[in-house]
Amino acid sequence: MAPLLEVAELRVTYEGGVDAVRGIAFELDRGDTLAIVGESGAGKSTLAHSIMGLVQPPQASGSILLDGHELLGADERMLRSLRWSTVAIAMQGAPFNPVATVGDQIAEPLREHSVMSGSDAAHRAAELAEEVALAPALLERHPHELSGGERRRAMLAMTLALDPRLVILDEPVAGLDPETKAALLERMAAITERRGLALLVISHDLPAAARLAARSMVIYAGEVMEAGATAAVIECPAHPYAWALVNAYPVMTTTKDLRPIRGRPPDPRAVPRGCPFHPRCTQAEDVCGDRHPELAASRGRAVACHFGGLKELLRVTGVSKAYRRGGRSVQALEDASISVSEGEAVGLVGASGSGKSTLARIITGHLAADAGEILLEGAPLPRSWKRGARAVRRRIQLVMQDPWDALSPRLTVAELVREPLEIEPLEAGDDAAARVGEMLEAVGLPPTGAFLDTRAHELSGGQLQRIALARALVTRPKLLVADEPTSMLDPSEQARLLVILRERQAEMGLGLVLVSHDVAVVRKVTDRVVVLDGGRTVEDVRTEAFSASTASPAGRRLLAAASAFSPNSAGSAVEPEEDGG
Repeated sequence: MAPLLEVAELRVTYEGGVDAVRGIAFELDRGDTLAIVGESGAGKSTLAHSIMGLVQPPQASGSILLDGHELLGADERMLRSLRWSTVAIAMQGAPFNPVATVGDQIAEPLREHSVMSGSDAAHRAAELAEEVALAPALLERHPHELSGGERRRAMLAMTLALDPRLVILDEPVAGLDPETKAALLERMAAITERRGLALLVISHDLPAAARLAARSMVIYAGEVMEAGATAAVIECPAHPYAWALVNAYPVMTTTKDLRPIRGRPPDPRAVPRGCPFHPRCTQAEDVCGDRHPELAASRGRAVACHFGGLKELLRVTGVSKAYRRGGRSVQALEDASISVSEGEAVGLVGASGSGKSTLARIITGHLAADAGEILLEGAPLPRSWKRGARAVRRRIQLVMQDPWDALSPRLTVAELVREPLEIEPLEAGDDAAARVGEMLEAVGLPPTGAFLDTRAHELSGGQLQRIALARALVTRPKLLVADEPTSMLDPSEQARLLVILRERQAEMGLGLVLVSHDVAVVRKVTDRVVVLDGGRTVEDVRTEAFSASTASPAGRRLLAAASAFSPNSAGSAVEPEEDGG
């Protein structure tokens, strides 16, 4: 049996060369549910309107088969016969006639598209209102007398009036309060299952999409970036855009601060060649701007990426390290492992002596491991410091815990930040002084003037740590390892440095390993947490899951010791109550 809906190579171009939809194709069977998500301007609503037959040639090309009928180029009579009865849409903003009652407007499709009498249509409208949990008394009111949630329920009732086989929900819960949103989503899900509807959800609300649809499709600049089971696409996205979109969304399980997608969506009149996301992508290479990626199977879903999705930036496997002193051997690391994906922030936590700093120095090449493997972007990290190997190793930079120890007291600020550029010659046309000023400004320090001539002893700890960060970033690395970068700072400077670190990571597309024993700091910045205990990796879990219920004893000890404010923590500030109140 043919699918209920078949969309093939759909393209929509509006006046002025606005490419709203660019070659989208998918199928929807009877009873299927599909969510289409993406940023504003991605082409979601245009796609919905096209499926309703509201966008026609010459603006639209390709094919849209609905129950065997071609919608593109169809005459108005055929389109009218299919709307409401085969496909219906609950549009964003619930556009009602302000001078007609809500009940009359729910009954209107019944009167216009069937042979129902006015009284029968009114009776059926009341049944539909009950189905969507809209109070019968509200049917006598005008739209402006209803709340936003009540208008959405009325629109849903109208959409269901002629028992369509395909229902399109365009931003079904946008602008609603959480309680109303949750109730409406629950009702929509129940109706979809009871009626056996094919459901197409157009939304930028990712939790709403996940609640209603078994499959999801992520679109960007009018193209499909990723498509597959919602559990995979939303919970474990593969495409760099899908990953960035999910990480930008606030949910109750989010513990870290929000991370916006760097850059801006493209002008639909001038979409970049190659992959449309490549100007904003942290892992883009020359091929991304030269050649358009195909939507192909990868990681259990379809992904439009030359690399099959998000790259693995760093993989450390089975690393061991022992220090030998006076004939004794002290095992600092034993079979430790950690991985970092492109643009990901990973917290490396553990008590003092757990091996965190040793592992950080091995990752950055400052120490050699006794055993194990370190892969950077899929290739072994070279041990040599010769020119070719040095260029690779410069892609990993270390920010040390103590800036007084890490920075030479003999050099000025400008010399400290410029020194890494003198080790490896810059590319032709690249100005070292301009790069130094850019990095100082990026970490919130003066890029010009007398500040450039100051030395370490003239600066605060917070300023020194920001200089250390600028020094690490000036080579434009791919991976930054920050070893307890805030442990010696006061709370205000600590907060300032964390904000700067998070912003630079997002802006520069860095992978980040944040080494710390302070879980309260780590959970604000990272996506995952790796716990070390006695030199071993004992836990590797998403940050929100670690904060909620860590599985390892070492993790539980860290959480128990984490900083927290309590209204009763002052002890004597709150008097104990007498027995009997």
